[in-house]
Amino acid sequence: MEVKGELIMAAMDRQVLEYVEGLPHGRASWKQLVRELGSRGFSKEELERAIERLAERGELVELRSGHYVSTRASRQYATGRLNMHRDGYGFVVADQPIEGIRGDIFLPPDEAQKAMHGDRVLARIGRIERDGRADGEILRVLRRAHPHVVGEFRLKRMGSFVIPHDDRIRQWIEIPAGLEVPEAGAEHDRVGVKAIEIHGPADLDGMIVNCEILEFPEDDDNAVGRVIEVLGHPDDFGVDVEVVIRKHHIPHRFPAEVIAQAQAIAAEIPVEEIARRTDFRAFDIVTIDGETARDFDDAVWVERLDNGNYALQVHIADVSHYVRPGSAIDDEARLRGTSVYFPDRAVPMLPLELSTEICSLKPGVDRLVLSVLLEIDHAGEVVGQKCVRGVIRSAERMTYTNVHLLLEGDAALRERYGRLVERFDLMRELALVLNRRRVKRGSIDFDMPEPLIEFDEFGEMTGVIRAPRNIAHRVIEEFMLAANEAVAAHIEGLGVPMMFRIHEKPDPRRVMEFEQIAATFGYSLGVGPIPARKFANTQRRRDGTKVRREIELPEEVAITSRHYQKLVARIEGKPEERILSYLMLRSLKQARYSSENRGHFALAAESYTHFTSPIRRYPDLIVHRILSAWLDGTTARELTEAEVTRIAEESSQSERRAADAERELVEWKKAKFMEDRVGEEFDALIISTAKFGFFVELETLFIEGLVPVDTLPGDRYVYSENTRKIVGERTRREYAIGQRVKVTLDRVDAMQRQLQFSVVEPVRERRKKKH
Repeated sequence: MEVKGELIMAAMDRQVLEYVEGLPHGRASWKQLVRELGSRGFSKEELERAIERLAERGELVELRSGHYVSTRASRQYATGRLNMHRDGYGFVVADQPIEGIRGDIFLPPDEAQKAMHGDRVLARIGRIERDGRADGEILRVLRRAHPHVVGEFRLKRMGSFVIPHDDRIRQWIEIPAGLEVPEAGAEHDRVGVKAIEIHGPADLDGMIVNCEILEFPEDDDNAVGRVIEVLGHPDDFGVDVEVVIRKHHIPHRFPAEVIAQAQAIAAEIPVEEIARRTDFRAFDIVTIDGETARDFDDAVWVERLDNGNYALQVHIADVSHYVRPGSAIDDEARLRGTSVYFPDRAVPMLPLELSTEICSLKPGVDRLVLSVLLEIDHAGEVVGQKCVRGVIRSAERMTYTNVHLLLEGDAALRERYGRLVERFDLMRELALVLNRRRVKRGSIDFDMPEPLIEFDEFGEMTGVIRAPRNIAHRVIEEFMLAANEAVAAHIEGLGVPMMFRIHEKPDPRRVMEFEQIAATFGYSLGVGPIPARKFANTQRRRDGTKVRREIELPEEVAITSRHYQKLVARIEGKPEERILSYLMLRSLKQARYSSENRGHFALAAESYTHFTSPIRRYPDLIVHRILSAWLDGTTARELTEAEVTRIAEESSQSERRAADAERELVEWKKAKFMEDRVGEEFDALIISTAKFGFFVELETLFIEGLVPVDTLPGDRYVYSENTRKIVGERTRREYAIGQRVKVTLDRVDAMQRQLQFSVVEPVRERRKKKH
C-alpha cells in the first residue's frame, strides 16, 4: 500500500510539473492550477501538497504569493550540488544543463557560506558573462549532505569546537558543554584498537572525533553538534581509514537485524533447489581473482565445439536467491550501493556470512549461480546464447598471477594444473578473439597505470608500485564484458524495466579543450573544427536595468569512440602517452546507471549492463532479479520504471562516493609515506599547469605534488593561457605538460594530502650562478 501511495503522489507531482512547464516561461498562478488541474480530478488539498513537495525538491519556486515557476523550464534558477573550494567560494553543479550557460554556477564566498559543501541547493542565476560563465545566489538548501562531520576536537577559550577534516566544509562545529563526551554505550572505540577512555573535554583536545550536527549554520551562526565517536589521535594506526569512511558517510556497521538475518540463512542447498537448476558440477569450472580476494562472484569455463566455435560459460553467484526484495539485508545493500575497497581492508555491501561464505564461489563446494551460456564464432560474434539457473562446484581458486605464469609456460604450474592447461590456453585464445572484435567496432582501451599500495607484515606502507595487468586480467575482463552485453541485449528485448550501464558522448566543450592541449603535442582526435551556437541572454542588473548579451557555446559534435581509439593507438609507447591518455579520460563523461538505454560510448556497445558482480554491486543484484523473474515466466513487479530510475540514481551516487573515498585514502597514505622523504630528489613528469604552478607525478612512485610558480629558480615566471605553458620573462625557459623534470620534496601535509616540490636546477645552471 505504501508503494502504491508513493506512485500516486509521484504521478500527481509529474502532472503538476508538466502542466507548469507547458505554459509560457514555465510559470503559473494558483488560480490557473486550481482551474486546469481541478478539471482533471485534483482537489485543492492534493494540489497544495503536490506543490509543497515540488517546492521542497526545488522543482517549483514561488516567485510571489500564489505564482510559481518551474526551475527546469526557467533559465533563472538551478538546482544542484554545492561544490565548495577551500578558499571560500563555491560552485553549484546543476542537475540539468542550462541553455546558454557554460560550466558550473559561481558563488562568491558570502553566498557559498549559506550552505555546506555537498548540500543540494536551489540557486538563482545572476550575471552571465559573454563566454557563458554565470554567477548566482543560494535561495534555499534543499537537502543537507552532512548529518555527521568528522574532524579534530579543539578546546578554545570561547568553547569547544570540531574543525572538519574536509577543508571544503568551512564552518566549525560548536560543541556545547555536556555534549563533548559520547554517551555511555556509544561506540567510541575502533575494532582492534584499545578502548579510549574519555572523562572530559580536556582529554579530547587534539583528537579525531565524529560529531552529529544538531543545528546547521544560519546567517553568521556556527553549526552546533555533539560528539558521538572518538576515533583516536591523528597519527594512530588505522585512523586514516576511519576518517575517510565517516567523511564520505559510508555505512560501515551492519544493523543487528541484518546480521541476524544473514546468520539465519542455511548454508546447505536443499535437494529440491538443485533439482530445478541446470547441474554444472561435473564441469572443471574455475574462478580467477587477485591474491587477496575473499569474495568470488564469477567463474568461467570454455570449450571448443564440433563446428569450431567456442562455448563460453559465465557463472555468477545467485545472490538474488538469498537476498529478497524488502528484507533487512536488501535495504542495507541498497543503502550501501557498492562494496568499498581500501588498500588494507574492505567495507562490504553484504554481510560476510553471504559475501565471503554462502554466495562466494569457493572451490570444492556447491554454489547457486545464474549462468550465461554463449556460443561465439571465430570473428567474436555471439551466434547463440542462453540464460539459466545453475549449480556449480568450482574446480580451482585461481589467481591472475598463476594463470599468467601458466600461460607464459611456467613448467611447475603447467604440471600442477595439468588437467586445466588446455582449458586455459583456450581461454586466452577466445579472449583475444573477443578483444579483436571490440577493437574492430571502436571500443577504447586506455592502458592507464593504477597505483598499488604495498604493506609489510605489520600493516605499514612500504611503497607504491604499478598494479600488474596481464593476459589473465584480459581473459576475465573480456568474458565479463561478453556476459554483460548478452544479458543487457536479452532483457532489453523483453520490454520490461531495466537497469543499464550507460556512457554518454563527451561534452563538446571538453572535446574542444582536449583538442587545444593535444595540438601542442602535435596530435588531434580528428573531429575537425567544432561549430558554436549563439545564445541571446537578457539579465537584470542590481539597479533594475536589463542588459542583453550574445553567448557562444560549442555545438554537438559528430565524435565517435573510433576518434579516441585511433589516437590511443597513435600515442602508444610514446613519451606523451601517459599525459594524453589521462587528458582523454578527463574529456569523457562518467559512466552511470540508468533505466534508459543510451549506449556505452567507450565500449562502443549499443546495450550494456552490470550483471557479473552482485556480491559487491547493487545494480547487478537488480539485473539478477529482472532476469530471475523472466526465468520464472513473470516480471519483477516491485521494479517499476520509476523505481529502477531511483535505484539507478542512488547507485550512481554510491559508486561516486566509494570511488572518491578509495582515491582519497590512497592519496593520504601516499602523503604519509612521503613524510620521511623530505629533501630527496625525484625524476618527475609535468602533468598539468596553472597560474599558481604546475603539478608533477613522480615517475617511479605514482605520487603527485605541486611545484609553486614562485619557487621556480632564476627568473620571474608567468602562465600563458593560450599555450598552457609557464614561461620565464627574461630567460624564456618553459615548463609544459609532458616535460620531464627533476624535483626535490620540500614539504608534506599528510592530513591535506598535499606535497610541495621545487625544481632542481641543472648542474651547469648552478655553476653559471657561482661565476
